[in-house]
Amino acid sequence: MSNDIFVLVEHHGGAISETTNELFGMARGLAEASGGAVVGCLLGSGASSLAEGLAADAVLSVQAPELAAFVPEAYAATLAALVAERDPRVLLIANTTVGMDVAGAVSGRTGRPLVAYCSAITVEGDTLVVTSQVYGGKLNAEVQTASGAIVSVVGGSAPAASGGSPTVETVAPPDLSGLRTTFVARVEAQSGDVDITGEEILVSVGRGIGGEDNIELAQELADALGATVSASRPVTDAGWLPKSRQVGKSGRKVKPKLYLACGISGAPEHLEGMSDAELIIAINTDEKAPIFDVAHYGATADLFDLLPALTDQVRAVST
Repeated sequence: MSNDIFVLVEHHGGAISETTNELFGMARGLAEASGGAVVGCLLGSGASSLAEGLAADAVLSVQAPELAAFVPEAYAATLAALVAERDPRVLLIANTTVGMDVAGAVSGRTGRPLVAYCSAITVEGDTLVVTSQVYGGKLNAEVQTASGAIVSVVGGSAPAASGGSPTVETVAPPDLSGLRTTFVARVEAQSGDVDITGEEILVSVGRGIGGEDNIELAQELADALGATVSASRPVTDAGWLPKSRQVGKSGRKVKPKLYLACGISGAPEHLEGMSDAELIIAINTDEKAPIFDVAHYGATADLFDLLPALTDQVRAVST
């Protein structure tokens, strides 16, 4: 087994994902502790140029027509072949929709253990000590596993790293002729709505808002603040707000100056999309809600009482 730290390079539309750069930031510390190199695994078709600027020592570039679009079966087969051949000490995969599709499949194909929802990892001799979030982030479990593990990492767990100039090795893909799934089309989100990634103030609502009619309370506060209303996944899944307003792993990643979380518990998938906000204020009746772990200020209050009061106060100051 080598001491190298492998990172799956996730890219969309010709751009490297921010979560991938965070993995490289985490990988660098692990490589220094283990005495190995940071190695990126870049899968695609004609995507080798994306290796430039990655914070890696080396990049293994596997290019094939079957990898032009993300097909979990093709990615898992290719990555499993790389892992089996190069035998890294650990493979880091972002805990994104792509990562969740791939990590378990690679674990099953290679027989290597998988630790999911990782927020921290250290090397202690031949052992990896991984902190994993369970029960929606309400509990952190410390897991010890032998080297060779696959670890899927929650977004925001490490500072992003970029700006490297790695060597690039072209690796032939495995036989992908027998794939049972085929990429058909990528459906983009509807355009025409506000782009929440560019907003400076977001009033975000979660399941605690109770129903579509109650979103008006958040909208009134947003109007008073000159802000935009966004939401967690349960709200958009219910159709109360469009998908373009969703914050989180399967939605948009935002970095506003102010993020006001109303009735949002703070599952890891949501925190991945907003934890980098400059100021986070949380309103939730559950004092143990994970959102309070990242909030700068919080209130364990009923949002149906607090939001109208906040709106009145903001209006009073503005007039």
